Amino acid sequence: MKKMRLNKFIAECGIASRRNADLFIKEGRISVNDKTTDLLSVQIDPDKDVVRFDGEIIKLKRFVYYMLNKPKGVISSTKDEKKRKTVLDFIKQKDKIFPVGRLDYNSKGLILLTNDGNFANLITHPKNKIKKIYKVKLNRPLLESDIKTFLRGVYLKGKKGVFIDLSYDKKNNKIVYVTVEEGRNHFVKIMFGALNYNVLELTRIKIGNLKLDIPSGSYRKLSPDEIDQFLKNS
Repeated sequence: MKKMRLNKFIAECGIASRRNADLFIKEGRISVNDKTTDLLSVQIDPDKDVVRFDGEIIKLKRFVYYMLNKPKGVISSTKDEKKRKTVLDFIKQKDKIFPVGRLDYNSKGLILLTNDGNFANLITHPKNKIKKIYKVKLNRPLLESDIKTFLRGVYLKGKKGVFIDLSYDKKNNKIVYVTVEEGRNHFVKIMFGALNYNVLELTRIKIGNLKLDIPSGSYRKLSPDEIDQFLKNS
């Protein structure tokens, strides 16, 4: 593993934010290889150096990241009171993970699962404006005039909603592709409903630069390079 700044290491151990880690270092609460340090510039090798916080050894959390192609009829949760199948039922591993955001029960496609709270917050917090692309099947052809309206914005309960991009299949203009930065529940369906379209089928196919590339009901682990690229592009 590459060397990293001491405050980053402390943060990734789940002890504190980087800002608070700096305070702990200045207060003399951190030691590296049994030597107390108050230098913020210290670089450590997580595979070799022994870091202690208030005398206790701290270690990096093992973060994992999965892509799942969620089928219809599956709950985007860790458990369900009605005993319906959840996204966790598809992933065989020992780490305690959770879904990042939601996909409706009858929606399908790309959903991410992890045990990294910071990564999940990056994706779900509205201020980060992570783009998501959906393939949508409508009950009727999409009108060119309505495309302009969706791109200008539609007011939903007094708050403006906008599609960042919107296109349709040239062979079938009931099949559309929509890009959003919104996190409101059922946002895509509500937006189309505002102009009297019914969404018959909704599939999320992309989050940021992560593109769905596995069959329905299957999953795969994301590589460190994929996560690094995602973070760089976010």
